[in-house]
Amino acid sequence: MIVKSADADRFIGRVPPKLLAALVFGPDQGLVRERAETLAKSVVSDLHDAFRVSELDEAVLTADNARLADEAAAISMFGGRRVVRVRGAGNSLAELFESFLDDPKGDALVVVEAGDLSKNSSLRKAFEAADNAAAIQCYADSAQSIAAVVRSALKQEGLAISPEALDDAASRLGADRGTTRREIEKLALYARGKSRIEVEDVRAIMGDETETRVDEACDAAAEGDMQRLDIALDKLWSEDASPAAVLRPAVSHFQRLLQVKAASAAGEPVDVAMKRGWPQIHFTRTASFKSQVSHWNEDRLQEACDLLFETESLTRTTAIPAQVVTGRALFTIAAMARAR
Repeated sequence: MIVKSADADRFIGRVPPKLLAALVFGPDQGLVRERAETLAKSVVSDLHDAFRVSELDEAVLTADNARLADEAAAISMFGGRRVVRVRGAGNSLAELFESFLDDPKGDALVVVEAGDLSKNSSLRKAFEAADNAAAIQCYADSAQSIAAVVRSALKQEGLAISPEALDDAASRLGADRGTTRREIEKLALYARGKSRIEVEDVRAIMGDETETRVDEACDAAAEGDMQRLDIALDKLWSEDASPAAVLRPAVSHFQRLLQVKAASAAGEPVDVAMKRGWPQIHFTRTASFKSQVSHWNEDRLQEACDLLFETESLTRTTAIPAQVVTGRALFTIAAMARAR
């Protein structure tokens, strides 16, 4: 079944009982992640519940084709329907999913996240053709839809927003749903204690999206998420962000990871060590940062820092295109994260 982007939120709000699998895909990776999580939470409210949620990726399923059916058929220790999440899926998994959907095992909801897939994508076709599955499109928000997202999110925080402020906020957002959510959260935090947000509040807290995109690139590299990193860098370069504006925060990010990892190894709680540095890690990134700390060791983090220092030097002292060496360094670090 095909679910167009404009109908996606309505569909996810009322997930059909017969739905066994959903492919959530599109160029807006923030929106892909948000919709995939909403789908998963329709079955399991706590996505950190290891007894009811299983997380896989393309490499795992390629190495072991039976893993998908095994996880989908597994029974939760304490009862309840399970969720199987598959991240970073590509066309190489099309045959596996086509076979699974023809003869599904168990009753788990399988939620698959992918990037932008063409109409001829074999993975997309497998989900579109199945009666028990859905291919859910995720395209960038329109001016109207982003205004609705802003208004709805602020309303949940007990905040109204003036028409002028809403127009101004919407004009600064919309390229990526994840970025949009983070910017709205910062705005709500800034306006705490007020009942209505005015245009001055928006202009005080919302700069351009470059800083947030750089954070996204750093997190993606540290998590080994190649696809998310590629999208973040592509958007940064398209916005004429300078490689230096990407490399300096990246150096700071991995130095911070190294400091927290060292403090943790010395016996200090990670949460405490994370709060000692400046600037403070934005609360929307703390879970990701904490996960990065747990998945890296000090030697590898030092290697990443050294690589970034060398790259920064290359961009200043050679004729090699700075964007090329910056991207290469971050993708090398992402490969290190995946190989941990």
